[in-house]
Amino acid sequence: MKFERKHAILLLAVAAWNVFSFGNFARNLYSAYESGEDRATGYWVAHTVLIVVNFTIAGLLGALGWKALRATRD
Repeated sequence: MKFERKHAILLLAVAAWNVFSFGNFARNLYSAYESGEDRATGYWVAHTVLIVVNFTIAGLLGALGWKALRATRD
């Protein structure tokens, strides 16, 4: 399969959406933690892992999208 410009833009858009949505989620989670919300430790750990995994996915999709975008310019 050959990446086209539209594929590269889609990958970059999904990566940006992941960063935006999970950045907001991380901010809200941190705010809840700082306000002393009473939750089990597993709750905080599971959601933190979810945020880290999604930021990693965003990084990989962004890198792939950027590489595909550069390749379509040639």
